[in-house]
Amino acid sequence: MSDLYVSWEEYHASIEKLAVQIYQSQWEFDQILCLARGGLRIGDMLSRIYNKPLAILSTSSYGGKDFQERGKLTIANNITMTTNTLGKRILLVDDLVDSGVTMMRILEWLQQHEEFAITEVRSAVLWFKACSLAKPDYYVDFLDGNPWIHQPFEKYEKLNPSDL
Repeated sequence: MSDLYVSWEEYHASIEKLAVQIYQSQWEFDQILCLARGGLRIGDMLSRIYNKPLAILSTSSYGGKDFQERGKLTIANNITMTTNTLGKRILLVDDLVDSGVTMMRILEWLQQHEEFAITEVRSAVLWFKACSLAKPDYYVDFLDGNPWIHQPFEKYEKLNPSDL
């Protein structure tokens, strides 16, 4: 399958479609937990649309040439948030579910942290690839193949301040 190229306009429209899908499900959540970096922009926009606090958990699994090589998943030690504790009903947000490993590991990580007292987690992504081992609760596009998704901010990964 060929690569998928996404413009800023398509990217923002997808986030709005995701927001509508979550709204139409009538599920109520307390807080958004986004996985940075990929889910950061999506989490920010959903936080603004829903007027819910945003929490951020940094993760990393891609590196190598053009950041297209999947490696070992690294999860930050702490969640960054402005609330005293994480909400009980969490919307977990990322940009995509590729292999599904990140989503599964983060759900396990949250369960291991009993101090959060989470009662329910649902996941939301823009792209859900058929090759994934995990299925998100909400997604905009199901991708039958396994295309590399070129997101509009990707150009900044190859840019230096001196290039500007």
